[in-house]
Amino acid sequence: MPRSPQSPACPARAASTVLALALLGACTAPAPTHKGEVQGAEASTQEWGQSDINRVATIAMRENLQALYRLADKLYRRNPAEWRKGGAPGRDEAVARLRAAIEQRSGWAPLQQRRDIDALALALSPEYADDRVAAFIHAVADMLIAAHGGKTEFFLIDGLDAQHLYNAARNLETAVWMLAQRRNARGGPLLLADEINAQERNLSYEREFGKIIARLDLLAQVTTEKYRRAVIGYVQGLAGGTFLQFLPVR
Repeated sequence: MPRSPQSPACPARAASTVLALALLGACTAPAPTHKGEVQGAEASTQEWGQSDINRVATIAMRENLQALYRLADKLYRRNPAEWRKGGAPGRDEAVARLRAAIEQRSGWAPLQQRRDIDALALALSPEYADDRVAAFIHAVADMLIAAHGGKTEFFLIDGLDAQHLYNAARNLETAVWMLAQRRNARGGPLLLADEINAQERNLSYEREFGKIIARLDLLAQVTTEKYRRAVIGYVQGLAGGTFLQFLPVR
């Protein structure tokens, strides 16, 4: 017996089913996670004395110091014995004291008033017995500020040395490696930081240090191009003023 032709309603019914399933899937899909928004700094009159590169350098330095304060807090959480060595009543107080010393550009007494890379070498020596978290973060901050000419804010009269910024990035890479590889007198790590084992994979310290290094490298690259871009911008301004003007048509 010949097969009966397919009913015209069947394709329409199938299409309706597919559309309903698609709409159901869209309704049940999880909402996108909100991961924050870009936060710009408040406008200030100081910006009138800053070029674009000055502003970039100021923001990069601010972000690098904030990253170091976060790292200090994270390191104290994993190494609570360190803030106790320094005599602080708690972790928050230890971070606040360290932050004040960095921003006031005062030395750190347990580092024997050493600064820059000399302080960093002492903070990472196996025999160092004081608060190693404070010593390490203070030394890194001091080294970064030294690489920026001893300043944390930059204006038209200020200049940056690209090679010093590049060297600071390499120094930080070396310091992070030493922190992970060196052992203290008891055979343990200098500080507990990143951890990879069968139960967890915590690389938050490495990511934070990586951001600092990336900002330093980017600023070094931008600084090397500053004068060349100034000349190009001047020439572009002349060309635009001369050739890129509309002419009257009536």
